[in-house]
Amino acid sequence: MSQNNPLIEELLQQSCEEIPKGGKGLIIPTIESNLSQMDGWETPLSYSEIHKSFKFKNYLQTIAFVNAVTWLANKEDHHPKICFGYNTCDITLTTHSIEGLSMNDMIMAAKIDALLN
Repeated sequence: MSQNNPLIEELLQQSCEEIPKGGKGLIIPTIESNLSQMDGWETPLSYSEIHKSFKFKNYLQTIAFVNAVTWLANKEDHHPKICFGYNTCDITLTTHSIEGLSMNDMIMAAKIDALLN
């Protein structure tokens, strides 16, 4: 879905920005619209985070992915919650300063997916 998707292409060109404490998060229709174009990313009813589960062939592939996400998170200064096992990796994104979702979360989700394309 990400190839030739204008939203994804736009997100991939952006960088995460500092969101001041108390800033405004994304509104629900924007979250739903973005997620409808992003494979596998879901949000709970609170709309406070997004998450996705990734599956791999083995532990080495899983660790390589976790390391790539870690490098990306450091580069973008937007750090996800990462839980992984032998061949799975669960990633949760939220913007802590606003206790909700921002465009930074959408940017990171698109860039994380792009690691596998």
